Amino acid sequence: MAKQTSGTFKTSDGCSISYTLHSHANGKAPRVALVHSLALDRSVWDSVVAELAPHASLLAYDCRGHGASSPVVMPYTATLFADDLAQLMEHVNWPAATVAGCSMGGCVAQAFAAIYPQHTQGACLIDTTAWYGADAPAKWRERAATAKDKGMGALIDFQLTRWFTDAWRTSAANSATIEALKQIFLANDVRCYERTCEMLGTDDLHALLASIKAPTAVVVGAEDYATPVSMAEALHLAIPQSTLTVIKQGRHITPVECPHEIAAELKKLIKV
Repeated sequence: MAKQTSGTFKTSDGCSISYTLHSHANGKAPRVALVHSLALDRSVWDSVVAELAPHASLLAYDCRGHGASSPVVMPYTATLFADDLAQLMEHVNWPAATVAGCSMGGCVAQAFAAIYPQHTQGACLIDTTAWYGADAPAKWRERAATAKDKGMGALIDFQLTRWFTDAWRTSAANSATIEALKQIFLANDVRCYERTCEMLGTDDLHALLASIKAPTAVVVGAEDYATPVSMAEALHLAIPQSTLTVIKQGRHITPVECPHEIAAELKKLIKV
């Protein structure tokens, strides 16, 4: 059985990062670090953690400016977030791990795998991209402006339709999960949300992809129109040791909607 502990640590620049460590009883079990998507928190991984906990040690955390971590208002980059993860892994005495990230978290995982190859045993890039395109800065600025001018609530319906397929989103069985995610989204510090939107609008990670040498699984929901299949295909083509999986019944936050499929991809990477 895994032992669950929660804690906080401070990065080199003083940001407090909140995390949960699920330590496997076997000290030689694989290790997987989990990075969440924009404006949500580590809870997006709960169902994946439940499936993987019998097989691996798991580290889930809230990125800076998200969840229970510090609402630090400063320029954000995927590299900065990757540095946070490297320091967190050092804090919990993990020399290396497979790193999985969804959407924004996938950008962080790309940066981490490229910059810290010695700490990367594998990478799982879920519903993500290396670059949102030439029109991305304007689109992300518009989204940030809506949050600033009208509040996070003005974006919730837009987000829910992007996150989940219509069938999953409208099922009564998922109403409690959706409500919990809504509350996490609404609780965001708007200033930090703005900084993260700026990061996603301007970061271009293409130059890093050829440097990712670890085995990599690229995974995308077939209905994902935020980071569509074409973007996943581009990642797959650019990363040397990569596979591509398209989840038929999935949209943009597949760790929540399709946890079994995501856990299955991670099990392949960690060979359990």
